[in-house]
Amino acid sequence: MKSSLMGSLVGAAVIAFGLAAPANAETVKAGDLVISQPWARATPTGAKVGGGYLTIENKGSVADKLVGGSTNVASKLEVHQMSMSNGVMKMHPVEGGLTIGPGQTVKLAPGGYHLMMFDLKQPLKQGEKVPVTLEFEKAGKVAVSLDVQGIGAQAPHAAAGGAMMKMPGHSDGHMK
Repeated sequence: MKSSLMGSLVGAAVIAFGLAAPANAETVKAGDLVISQPWARATPTGAKVGGGYLTIENKGSVADKLVGGSTNVASKLEVHQMSMSNGVMKMHPVEGGLTIGPGQTVKLAPGGYHLMMFDLKQPLKQGEKVPVTLEFEKAGKVAVSLDVQGIGAQAPHAAAGGAMMKMPGHSDGHMK
């Protein structure tokens, strides 16, 4: 009985994790840039701001800059940065754009660089995709879709790595 119950719980957990995972995070190429793992955090009802995250790799020999963007789910989208000032975390726009040097990979992630969406027209809901147009100085306008993860997510589910491995009673994928 105990084994059967545990098997049912594990089955339910596998189904739940499977439904929460994005179906293959999108990778977009624009000129020498490769944009991967685009995602956003879900927002509570009534929230007016949301954050978006992704990785930009410059495979070329010339720098490019992410200067802004737009989305139909918010009135304004800006590139922002979190930084510490006198022991206080502050957020501010990246003036002049975010430079991605030749051969460089820049990760927009919680606590650092990120896309800030202002005056959300609707909540961002887990499991949905948010269309965003990024604007680069050289590569121009690039359309991507942000996979919406749970509220408070720190990384896209696929990149979080081994959620099943971290479940109680699991080690290396086997029951204890």
